[in-house]
Amino acid sequence: MKSKPHVAIVGGGIGGLFAANALVAEGVPVSVYEQAPALGEVGAGVYLTPNGVRQLQRVGLGPAVEKWGSLIGPASRYLRHDGTPIAPVQVADASGWNATFGMHRADFVDLLAAPLASGIIHTGHRAVGFEQGGDKARVTFANGATIEADVVVAADGIHSELRPHVFPPSKPVFHGTISYRGLVPCERLPDWPTDRWETWAGPSKHFLTFPVRHRTMINYVGFVPADQEMKESWSAPGDPNVLRAEFEGWDPRIASVLRQVDTCFRWALYDREPLPTWTKGRLTLLGDAAHPMLPHLGQGANQSIEDGMALATILARVDRGQAPAALLAYERLRRERVADVQRGARQNGLRLYSAYEDLKVRDAELVAHAEFRKRLYAHDVVPEAEKAAMGL
Repeated sequence: MKSKPHVAIVGGGIGGLFAANALVAEGVPVSVYEQAPALGEVGAGVYLTPNGVRQLQRVGLGPAVEKWGSLIGPASRYLRHDGTPIAPVQVADASGWNATFGMHRADFVDLLAAPLASGIIHTGHRAVGFEQGGDKARVTFANGATIEADVVVAADGIHSELRPHVFPPSKPVFHGTISYRGLVPCERLPDWPTDRWETWAGPSKHFLTFPVRHRTMINYVGFVPADQEMKESWSAPGDPNVLRAEFEGWDPRIASVLRQVDTCFRWALYDREPLPTWTKGRLTLLGDAAHPMLPHLGQGANQSIEDGMALATILARVDRGQAPAALLAYERLRRERVADVQRGARQNGLRLYSAYEDLKVRDAELVAHAEFRKRLYAHDVVPEAEKAAMGL
């Protein structure tokens, strides 16, 4: 009987927690090490699309997504900055299945952590060292602890401590844009539709809204040019008055949202050039540690979920001695797809910033973009991962 590899995941965000759920579902022993003293996320939204929800359902989390999420319906649309409609937003996959949800990040972290048995998640563990040799990998933490595992998964974000042990340090790419993000309770916007995603695309900036927390809150994001580079952060405070000024003169509906904004966060937009390798020996990368991407396809969380499901599917089908080969198979399976999505997010950002002399060309591209999303959402990583594991 095969002895399944023990997996240590460094990072207790969305990617790390989903990967833990997927490994548990496949019967693979796993531990999660998170640097924060407690799990949690700042108040903002995350967009789940069918390719991600398919895997959440597979590990038994479908009912929780439906409970805490807000289904995004076919009335979703792109508009010009003055409110003129451009095109529908594609919410279903190529088969017509709509499993697109707006989710509060804190709710999502909670629902991912809830099924994990006591003792799997270890908070207060900040990774500061890594080494491997023989048949084990070791991680050292700032609190003095050291752990050993057959596989170590770096799911510790764009500023990953472990990534340099796989690939030489590289600087994140700043895209000259910051976003202002926050939430408004629906009772303060009683006439706002809670069944759709809406995006206003205008000169050099854009604004979007979608519902979260079972349609009781509206998540908003305003993307604006930055006059100077700022540190990548999910939680830097923003100035609501500056945000309101950025969208003055746009569709009056945007002003109706921003009048209700008391506090907001600023987030600098960074990604990285696609990495040529994710794996070295018994260490591999997952999620933003491997492929930080711009938010313009709503795929950051969804691609992390695909990573976790692919990794769990492959590792469940090998023994401990095959772990390094399994990690290379995972990398081969995921690296090119994710690089395509990274590039696609950059391109869609240019559309939404209206970087076109002729907006009719931009509008036509947004209409045509639906076909790309149908294919993106229809993807199921599991059959490919099962096939990759058979070759080991």
